[in-house]
Amino acid sequence: MLLTVVLSLVMMASLFLMLYAAVALVQDKRLFTSAPKDIQAIVQPKEERFPGAHKLGWRLLMLSVLLFVGAIVYGGWDGIQNHYSFRQFFFRFLFMLVSLKAFDVLFFDWFLLCHSQFFPHYYPEVSDLVGPHQFGFNWRSHLLHLLAFLPVSAGIAWVCTLFS
Repeated sequence: MLLTVVLSLVMMASLFLMLYAAVALVQDKRLFTSAPKDIQAIVQPKEERFPGAHKLGWRLLMLSVLLFVGAIVYGGWDGIQNHYSFRQFFFRFLFMLVSLKAFDVLFFDWFLLCHSQFFPHYYPEVSDLVGPHQFGFNWRSHLLHLLAFLPVSAGIAWVCTLFS
């Protein structure tokens, strides 16, 4: 169980790295598809904050994807080594994904979007749009993700059981 929690934390750190790289360094409007529509509409293209910022941002985005995938692969490999059953794999991956979604809702949506100056710091034009009223703007998306986690966890668990 401890490894599952650690892997969940790795996935959370990876997601935060991804957000930071996209918002602070890459600053490409195409990466704002999950932001509220009014924020997407007002965000303006930005010049690099410093020479090489965009390149660094893209590299950090790639690193975050590798960390994310690596956490899932390592979780599967560890379960294979420990002869996990389908049920153990399923609950490991479901826990990891649901924990990640909780982090997304509580840290990204509630704290960063609604109660901090994170986004306005990098995009001053959104300062009048962010705030507590934005919380829950994507509740339907969150619910669909939670529902999708069941077959996704089952699929990953099934693949892992093929190797154990």
